Amino acid sequence: MQFKDSNYHLPNALEDVLNSCPGYIVAGNEAELIELAVRDANEHGIHEVAYDVPGKGRVVEAEVCRVKNGIAANYIEPYMRRRDPDCMIIADDSPTDKPRYDEVYGESFDKLRDETFEWLKTQELALFPFFAGEPGKGAHALVVGPSNAGFFALGLALLQGIMEVQEIPHDFNPRAVIYVAPVFRHTHFGGKQMVVHNRRAHRHELFSYNLYPGPSAKKGIYGVLLALGEREKWVTAHCSTVQVITPYDNKITIMHEGASGGGKSEMLEQVHRERDGSLLLGVNIESDERRTIVLPRNCDLRPVTDDMALCHPNMSRKAGKVVLEDAETGWFVRVNHITHYGIDPHLEEMTIHPSEPLLFLNIAAQSDSTALIWDHIEDEPGKPCPNPRVIIPRSAVSDIVDGPVAADVRSFGVRTPPCTRDNPSYGILGIFHLLPPALAWLWRLVAPRGHANPSIVQTEGMSSEGVGSYWPFATGRMVDQANLLLQQVVDTPKVRYILCPNQHVGVWKTSFMPQWIAREYLARRGGARFTSDQVIQARCPLLGYALRSITIEGQTIPAIMLRVELQKEVGEEAYDQGAAQLADFFHQQLRTFLHDDLDPLGRKIIESCLNGCDVSEFEQLIPHPVVEEEDL
Repeated sequence: MQFKDSNYHLPNALEDVLNSCPGYIVAGNEAELIELAVRDANEHGIHEVAYDVPGKGRVVEAEVCRVKNGIAANYIEPYMRRRDPDCMIIADDSPTDKPRYDEVYGESFDKLRDETFEWLKTQELALFPFFAGEPGKGAHALVVGPSNAGFFALGLALLQGIMEVQEIPHDFNPRAVIYVAPVFRHTHFGGKQMVVHNRRAHRHELFSYNLYPGPSAKKGIYGVLLALGEREKWVTAHCSTVQVITPYDNKITIMHEGASGGGKSEMLEQVHRERDGSLLLGVNIESDERRTIVLPRNCDLRPVTDDMALCHPNMSRKAGKVVLEDAETGWFVRVNHITHYGIDPHLEEMTIHPSEPLLFLNIAAQSDSTALIWDHIEDEPGKPCPNPRVIIPRSAVSDIVDGPVAADVRSFGVRTPPCTRDNPSYGILGIFHLLPPALAWLWRLVAPRGHANPSIVQTEGMSSEGVGSYWPFATGRMVDQANLLLQQVVDTPKVRYILCPNQHVGVWKTSFMPQWIAREYLARRGGARFTSDQVIQARCPLLGYALRSITIEGQTIPAIMLRVELQKEVGEEAYDQGAAQLADFFHQQLRTFLHDDLDPLGRKIIESCLNGCDVSEFEQLIPHPVVEEEDL
């Protein structure tokens, strides 16, 4: 297929590249990209993705091989195995709060843009068209890169889809183009995984100067959708979504948001069980005591979204609820918690015997072997990579829900460290909390990355993922996204909000059990509707309401797992120190939103928080009911 001689509306710069390069391949389906990914494999079945870098010689970026269940790609450099959260830079003059190229590097991006095109002219290229988002709720897009990086193109095709030749409209005019040029991370960016966004008048150019799909093929396209939504006044939420069907055929839909590592993929997983079938609530890190409960049967799960959800106004609306649908055709699933066979039989079966080939990243696999999601590559001897991934097409996921759904509950996940008397921390969240809408909005503004985040390269300590927990991918202004999220909350009064920790509840190491328990419990009781005798204001006002008790299938969750101050290893003094840490973090982050363009209601909510308001005041600011009076 020829692009340069077609009637398609290609950018002039791209037409020049295609006319000058040694040759190019237009991929028409994923099978062609699979072949391309290992086209130049050596006698050991390894395809090296390598480039000649001025001043460094030949640099191997990744090694790729065909496995029985798909393609396995591994990066040579451990840094490239996780997303760098500070890899975005803006090249245009449109409004933004992100660093601008000319301010950082002291010159216009035009020079590097031209150099990028000149380098692409020296390469055999691969390109394919796709649709960013959903038809009618996104934009036509195109990816262009060196053909020897077929695995990267395959990852993008699995995540975003690929238009086959017969599907390409005669008036194809991409509003977004990804240019892939990995050598420039070495020559211009000191080895960093830089992604440059250039929002031109009629086209969003995205220059990916690295081959890790996270910042570009996935989050780069997320940035394109956020920029489009910012102009058209809608949001692409950073969330997983699941319909939960109880053993009694009740159904609720949970929308789980949060920063990277906040449990989005895990919300779609069945609860992990011990060998005897019990559920491990947690292990006391000081005494090694183990607490378990017995749950005879899990709820059935019907996945809807894994990470990116279109909340577009054109979708049919259900009064008072958020309506959303998946913005992707495949899911970028982290499997660092799958450390041996049997932890998640459903996911293991899906990836060992997939209905179609998958792409494995950071998984130790040999040519013609079966890639196993618990066999993680090591960053160094004895230290497994914390971010092993597998890209799974939606079509390979069983019981998946297609099309729009209405969310009943919006959950927010936070990675929490242990909290003890000797080491107080913000790990003071109980298994789950109820939040008033105004407070739920604030959590989406501060979006803490939290403790021991496995997905990104980061420094120590508590940091923010930014507004919506999607700020690292957004190209515009924080205040505009804050206003969009606030309007979404105000417009959906029937949605209930909860807050879920993972990793620790006080002194108890819990992994993702809190959100699994919350999911099973809320589904069985028909949602997050509680009366005043069932909840109590949390000791820390930023945590909304705590539960007095939880009983699920006759099993009572101990009160110490609901209210951390009751743990003897923590106590009220250490809890209050952790609450002060959380308050300081909130105040520091929220002050950045006090912009002249902030919605007046948003300003009132933030100022109330800065003044130390209690939970009841948050409720009055957006008067959607949280706690209800008991029916007589």
